[in-house]
Amino acid sequence: MYPTSSTSLSLPQIHTGEKPFSCGNCGQSFSQKQDLTRTHTGEKPFSCMTCGRSFSQKQVLTKHMTIHTGEKPFMCVICEKRFTFKSAFNAHLRTHTEEKPFSCDTCGQSFSQKHVLTNHMMIHTGEKPFSCVNCGKCFAFKSAFNFHVRTHTGEKSFSCVTCGKSFSCKQYLTQHMTIHSGEKPFLCVTCGKRFTFKSAFEPHMRTHSGEKPQGSKSQ
Repeated sequence: MYPTSSTSLSLPQIHTGEKPFSCGNCGQSFSQKQDLTRTHTGEKPFSCMTCGRSFSQKQVLTKHMTIHTGEKPFMCVICEKRFTFKSAFNAHLRTHTEEKPFSCDTCGQSFSQKHVLTNHMMIHTGEKPFSCVNCGKCFAFKSAFNFHVRTHTGEKSFSCVTCGKSFSCKQYLTQHMTIHSGEKPFLCVTCGKRFTFKSAFEPHMRTHSGEKPQGSKSQ
């Protein structure tokens, strides 16, 4: 089967990263015209055979499949931590180099990841594009909006594969998983004690420094 002319034209764009198709409404760019169209129509023709979740772009489905396979092809040569996605791998590398290539034109603050800069810009613009249809509350960030919506629906879409407990937020699931793994990433450099959760680690650190939490009254 020979590729059509439209397919042939898209092949160099896949390799070069060129995104010639821009949306006049939101400004987002795409390498293929059909991806631009599906963004606003909501069409999701690519479905995961394992969990049934659907996606508008084939490459997003391909990335999603690594969640089920457990494949982590990207390894950090400094700490040997492995990553499923190249974007997460690149962001991790910058934690070692402390490189922050994305700068805010308004205040000059720099960030290691582009999406963090995009979120930061909302502080200056005051833009809150995500509105809750249930209560009318508006949000600057989609992650905060999605979390808020689940307070109305009661949805808990993040489930622990070990015990089956479900959570409304991915962050809560990540914290919960440390109970099963026994991981204690927060180390007190003063006494060597380790903690699973930052919420427990920070009060412990104040026992050494004598610092009182904000809002507490002096005795």
